[in-house]
Amino acid sequence: MAIADKAFAGNAVLIRKYEKKALRRIIKKQGSLILLTIPYLAHMAIFFYLPIWGWFMAFFDYKPTYGSKIFRGKYVGLKYFKELFSDDIFLRALRNTLAMSVLKMLFGITFAILLALIINEIRNRLCRKLVQTISYLPHFISWVVAASIITSVLSYDGIFNELLVKLRVIREPVIWMGRKEWFWWIIALTDVWKEVGWNAIIYLGTMTAISPLLYESAEIDGATRLHKIRYITLPGIMPVASLMFIIQCGFLINSGFEQQWLLSNPSVKEMSDVIDLFVIQYGIALGRYSYTTAAGIFKSVISVILLLGTNAVSRKLTGVRVV
Repeated sequence: MAIADKAFAGNAVLIRKYEKKALRRIIKKQGSLILLTIPYLAHMAIFFYLPIWGWFMAFFDYKPTYGSKIFRGKYVGLKYFKELFSDDIFLRALRNTLAMSVLKMLFGITFAILLALIINEIRNRLCRKLVQTISYLPHFISWVVAASIITSVLSYDGIFNELLVKLRVIREPVIWMGRKEWFWWIIALTDVWKEVGWNAIIYLGTMTAISPLLYESAEIDGATRLHKIRYITLPGIMPVASLMFIIQCGFLINSGFEQQWLLSNPSVKEMSDVIDLFVIQYGIALGRYSYTTAAGIFKSVISVILLLGTNAVSRKLTGVRVV
């Protein structure tokens, strides 16, 4: 036993030495890539992790005076969290955020996959590049410019109303931007228009990794294009689609505010308020920093729960996971 233990210990020492040499070799070979990650890690530490200490404000009655410290305020426990969930405006913003995020996620993934399938089936190389370029160009337009275009197109005398009237879909022009019941759908569909081409690139890259031998074998067996899409292409991109679904579920509570703020107007304010706008308008603008911090903590906690929950379900059903 003693000899075996010594042999085992000697092998463990050799393994550790080999691992250290392998690690040094990797660092030496990929040193430039490791250095390139330092600015990103510094950015993450400064702008994402360092501000977490400010979460203490949610548990203290913090007043922003010159030279004041968080812990000098009165400890109030969960007071601001209770106020948060008794605030009808916040609950309305939470409803709007979840509704718009779900619509954007479902439409975004679905249309991105459809566009990727269409581009992948185009045989003419020049035509394929042209369609792909046109589709992802809106991604590079800021929401300020995009909102102006959308407002102009959907205005009372805009091209969208003119087209529907000429096609006899509607009898007279409709004020689309002033109808509350249409606002969520406008947000979701305009987000698809702006981002679908960019998101489709991910699925196109996945399709190129599928072995051509599978398509050739299917063609020999008499499979049509639709059969090849259904039984080869779609199963081939499902792991990536599942991964994208998991990641976007983590952002359901973070729908942003630029799009809603720029496309909103007094007629649809009830449907356009989201949590980020609530934080700005009813928290920071009024100097309610502790209240605002409580809303931020709520967003972060729910995002982590959604990400881990979706990840666990996906791991059991499909074997795909993020963390």
